Amino acid sequence: MVPVRPRRARAGARPHHGPGAGGGHRGPRHRVLAGLVLRDGRFEERGYRVGAPRHLAGQRELPALRPEPQAGQPARRPALRGDDGRPEAPSREPAGHPAGDRLLSAPEDLLERIRLRLEDSFVGIGEVVAELPAADLADLVNQLTLQEAATVMTMLAVPRAIEVFDQPTLQRRSAILERIDPGRAGQILEGLSADQRTAVVRPMGERERRRLLPKLSPAVRAEVERLLQYPDHTAGGIMTTEFVRLAPGMTVGECLKHIRAVARDMESIFSCYVLEPGTGKLLGAVSLRNLVMAELEQPVDKVMRRKPVTVAALDDQELVANRIAKYNLLAVPVLEKDGSVVGFVTVDDVIDVLIEEGTEDVLKMAAIEAGALDKPYFQNTVLTVVRKRIGWLLLLFVAETFTGTVLRHYESELAAVVALSFFIPLLIGTGGNAGSQTVTTVIRSLALGEIRLRDAARVLGREFSTGALIGLLVGGVAFGRALLWGAHMPLAVTVGVTVVTICTWSTTVGSLIPIAAERFGVDPAVLSAPMIATLVDATGLIIYFQIAKVFLNL
Repeated sequence: MVPVRPRRARAGARPHHGPGAGGGHRGPRHRVLAGLVLRDGRFEERGYRVGAPRHLAGQRELPALRPEPQAGQPARRPALRGDDGRPEAPSREPAGHPAGDRLLSAPEDLLERIRLRLEDSFVGIGEVVAELPAADLADLVNQLTLQEAATVMTMLAVPRAIEVFDQPTLQRRSAILERIDPGRAGQILEGLSADQRTAVVRPMGERERRRLLPKLSPAVRAEVERLLQYPDHTAGGIMTTEFVRLAPGMTVGECLKHIRAVARDMESIFSCYVLEPGTGKLLGAVSLRNLVMAELEQPVDKVMRRKPVTVAALDDQELVANRIAKYNLLAVPVLEKDGSVVGFVTVDDVIDVLIEEGTEDVLKMAAIEAGALDKPYFQNTVLTVVRKRIGWLLLLFVAETFTGTVLRHYESELAAVVALSFFIPLLIGTGGNAGSQTVTTVIRSLALGEIRLRDAARVLGREFSTGALIGLLVGGVAFGRALLWGAHMPLAVTVGVTVVTICTWSTTVGSLIPIAAERFGVDPAVLSAPMIATLVDATGLIIYFQIAKVFLNL
């Protein structure tokens, strides 16, 4: 996995990034209590920090979360309160066990206290989590049920909730937002950057969109609806529209002054774009670093790069990721067909894309439908997991029946030399492993552009040589192993020669399958790994028995 560092939220209420969607369930009593908070507009009037609709007898406030100890200062325990609401006397730490030793258990303790409080009342929840770092609070919310998570987010001030929703680690963002009052949900959504708003709204159904979008300001709503028109997994689908626009007549000093004026509302200020007035066509790109290093009186068109790297709005997101990686960019502008700039994609968006695409390819190579890991492992129901896996398994099961057909065909040879059957798992396993190595290598090279379709002959020759050399090495080991098992010389020779042949065959075929899939527009990861395993099993048996007939005179 590539670690993603969350960015600090902008002042006001416009942070930047994060992913999510999912579900959860609590008992009837919990739903009634949560509904009081989530749907009662009176709490919005009080600033969203109210813990419950009214103070009831027996309610207790949760202890405030202690701040993180500063360097050189001893950690302090939180002030606990008894049933009467009075602070309890702090207990002394045993010698040799300072308070800081228990910091690792604090998140678990806090999670349990929040769960207990949600079953009782909502007093003090906002204050308990108020001082947690946003990333830690996002991790805590991930461990709650969907209704609990929505309740906790309702307890936070709106800027704080926006900061948490912007965390890359927060899951189920769309589902949580659907369970929050539309007015408050609209405020949270409006505080996110344009690409994150789109990512949150896209998974929602039409009913939830109609309930939420009217709560946005007209300009933001129009922007969201425009971005939703771009297909998912395209540059337009992941781009943001908040970028620094510069005019070609500006000086460097004027550009810097303009950047300072708009910086708080921008997704990123490190890459700026010079646009043609009126048409919005891209004239050039300039980095903040180049502006800072240039003379203030110098015209910006003397500093900018006139032909920057760009992508089209309908380009696949994987192509965008590869282009940013290839040219080592912080951001890449997104153009419409007329050449006008409609947004840009940043490098942190690309990290999310690479993780998503990598996960999808791994699932395909394991013969599992894409989407099987859209949710965390334990949030996928058993039926969902079965549905994602059963299709390919049934297909491969039917294909593997060809192996049984081959064995029945050579039944007489097996009856004549029973020892032949001892080496079947060894031979087909070795061939399958060699083929899988080749498939993985070729798929990676295709994805990185290191292999083209015109290189098929070169790849074939290279993998044929590689397979033959590997076969000779492994075949020698197999020959010796067969002798150690007590096989007679002709049978040991049969096993050794078969290993050489199967390794050469499997690597050769394994190099062609991904290239052929690419040629016919099929994702190589979908066909390659399952197909090579099935193909080598059946053809490997045919090769084995044909060689045995020659060396054993069957």
